Formats: sequence, structure tokens, C-alpha cells
Amino acid sequence: MSDYPEDLRYTAAHEWVRFEGDTARVGITQYAQQALGDIVYVSLPEVGAAVDAGAPCGEVESTKSVSELFAPVSGTVAARNEVLDATPELVNRDPYGEGWMFEVSLAQGAGPEDLLDAATYRASLG
Repeated sequence: MSDYPEDLRYTAAHEWVRFEGDTARVGITQYAQQALGDIVYVSLPEVGAAVDAGAPCGEVESTKSVSELFAPVSGTVAARNEVLDATPELVNRDPYGEGWMFEVSLAQGAGPEDLLDAATYRASLG
């Protein structure tokens, strides 16, 4: 799998988004998990919580540091990846698959317009 799959959208803060109808699945990118190092704890928003695009909604803790998790889209949290409570290292092993973090039911008008495509995100990394 590509370090930055073409079917995803990205934020400058290194989150990825996979749109599936009126739902968006969210995680952190390959770049982010490598920069953080070994992830030891993930704090995710609760199901039913409202999230606003660009606002902090959780934290990712690694052996190196703690980093805020930002909502890439606005809406209501529809699901959390509960598996990460016991195995946060899945974010390191499979950031675009089993290491996903949460899903958002999109607010009216929320979509990929303000997010980066894979080529633009890759270019932003220098």
C-alpha cells in the first residue's frame, strides 16, 4: 500500500479521511505515525460528540510525545475504533486500515473541499 493512498483526503495536521457516503473515517497518516514513534495510548472522541473541522478532538501519545488529534471534518462521532484502547500500536502497523481512529456522520455541507489530495499532501511534506 502507498504511504499516501490516492483515495483518501488529508489535512496539513497529518490526519487522513476516507469518505463513504455521508460518513468519514479518520486516522493519522504514515508520516504522522513515523514522526511520533511507538504509539502507546490514543484518546478518541466519544460516540455522539460533535466535532468541528480543525478543532482538537483527541490525543495520540507515543514514547516521544503527546500530539493533539484534530477533526478534519465537522459532524457527529458515529464510531470509535475501540480496539485501539488495548492495542494502540495498530496505528503504527496499519495506519490506513486497522489503525483507523473514529468515524464522523458528516454535518450538512461538510465534505472534502477543504482537504488535500494525496499529491498535494505529499508535496507539503517537502
